[in-house]
Amino acid sequence: MEAINNLKDALGGEVVWMGQAFVVVLLTMIVGAIVRRIINRFARRAHDTENIFDDVILEATTGPARTLVWVLGVAFAADIVGAETDTAIFDAVPMLRKAGVILVLMWFAVRFTRGYEQRYIEVRKNRGKKVDITLVHAVGKLVRGAIFVTTALIILQTMGINIAGLLAFGGVGGIAVSLAARDILANVFGGLSIYTERPFAVGDWIRSPDREIEGTVEEIGWRRTAIRTFDKRVLYVPNSVFTTISVENPSRMTHRRIRETIGVRYDDISRVPAILQDVRKYLDENPDIDQSQTLMVNLNEFAASSVNFFIYTFTRTTVWTEYHQIKEKVMLSISDIVEKHGAEIAFPTTTVHVPDGIQVTENTAAQNA
Repeated sequence: MEAINNLKDALGGEVVWMGQAFVVVLLTMIVGAIVRRIINRFARRAHDTENIFDDVILEATTGPARTLVWVLGVAFAADIVGAETDTAIFDAVPMLRKAGVILVLMWFAVRFTRGYEQRYIEVRKNRGKKVDITLVHAVGKLVRGAIFVTTALIILQTMGINIAGLLAFGGVGGIAVSLAARDILANVFGGLSIYTERPFAVGDWIRSPDREIEGTVEEIGWRRTAIRTFDKRVLYVPNSVFTTISVENPSRMTHRRIRETIGVRYDDISRVPAILQDVRKYLDENPDIDQSQTLMVNLNEFAASSVNFFIYTFTRTTVWTEYHQIKEKVMLSISDIVEKHGAEIAFPTTTVHVPDGIQVTENTAAQNA
């Protein structure tokens, strides 16, 4: 009878702490749902304001807040179970709780920096203000890198690992690591030079005469740069490559050049001076041409079947499509000027001169017929 009573007491004790743990988990679920609803309601209200800071904070808080509730609730339930069962594994609950809270805070900080970075760029673009996307991304990546390193050091200290000794070991083993990862380090330093010197930025059209690299820059990372080629494929180039090659940045040109050679017939050589004069006048009065830049219209050469003159001028626009439209108008207008003077644009012809002439007899003509 006494054994039965002891069993009842033991079962009763287990029911109590199991019930407590269940209630804690249930309350954790309820509190997590409440926190989510509260944050979503505040986020909808903050979305109506012009300030982007509150929007970014609430968006960054959504996931980490619920996770923090679960970390604290599960850890509390684990404390209840550990106090009743005296299992050694539950001794690590306090340390895991601290590490979990630190990771949640890191998650919030990373989400906040990434969200603020994106919103800042969007707001600046919507307001028509100039924004250096490459610089903004570089600062964001530096901040997130610092967050990751700081979080790792704090967690190691929380786990009882001596950070000073670890740093000293890192100084000794740094040589071996640098030798093993020299390519990675070269790419990182290449990315750092791109961020500091900024030979190109996100959205720029670049090309290299040394390599088959040409396209629009889509992303500049610490290890590689993503370039969208003109056939819409993505080309990933290690950043170390840009320290050893020449890079052209046509996106930063101030003008686009028109340089064309036009030939007229030798029969129209007397009309060439008047044609050149009218072409110069046309280019001087063309609003699409920048007259402050070099403008040349000159006779260039006596070619095999034409008298060639060239035009050399610059458009005001640098947009590729607009440039070709302007160039098309210029070429057609020059053709009209040539035609207006009764001349013709030459095409390859061959004239055969026979010194003694050709005599055709009746027999020869009959034979040919």
